[in-house]
Amino acid sequence: MSRSEAALSPAPPPPAAQRLAYIVDDDRDMRMSLRMLLQEDAIDARPFLSAADFLDALPELKPGPVLLDVRMPVMDGIALLEALTERGVRWPVIMMTGHAEVPLAVRAMKLGALDFLEKPFPYEEVSALMARAFELVDAQARQGGDAREKLELLTARERQILDAVARGMSNKEIAGELDLSHRTVEMHRGRMMRRLGARRISEIIALVSGAEH
Repeated sequence: MSRSEAALSPAPPPPAAQRLAYIVDDDRDMRMSLRMLLQEDAIDARPFLSAADFLDALPELKPGPVLLDVRMPVMDGIALLEALTERGVRWPVIMMTGHAEVPLAVRAMKLGALDFLEKPFPYEEVSALMARAFELVDAQARQGGDAREKLELLTARERQILDAVARGMSNKEIAGELDLSHRTVEMHRGRMMRRLGARRISEIIALVSGAEH
């Protein structure tokens, strides 16, 4: 091939970026085998020995699917799922268990788990679930971008009101904290909710959570 032909040839596409996922399981062999299998799907899976280790690292982690074992010492998988829900972390969670436990599966699904796998499971099943999980991560990222754009429309005072509302404060409490009249708080709060297109407090909390995660 001549130099001119080489110059006109399209550059090869860049390699696909590895996607991030997390494995929380006290079984070392399970962590390592899942990590190696996920690498074949270009998924960079970070392993964690315990729920506490995962929670400690959580502030520094990027959103990604979580493969979470149910039965772990000290803090089990259901307790970790509850903790994530309380913190407003809506990452897709795939629960794993060595026992067929219908009540636990029902509880996990009510807490927002994507699915519930019984060990041993075929990797094809995990691979399909991870594909679904990454679709959710991408959708949440788009929603988070939309939420951040909406929040940027707020004035500094409206953002103060929003933060107070998200903390569960009443108009009277907000007025006292910000040294404003009750009527002024009502005015800013109404304007803030109109800018965000929200009607209920639950929508406000979901919006703030989406922007953060």
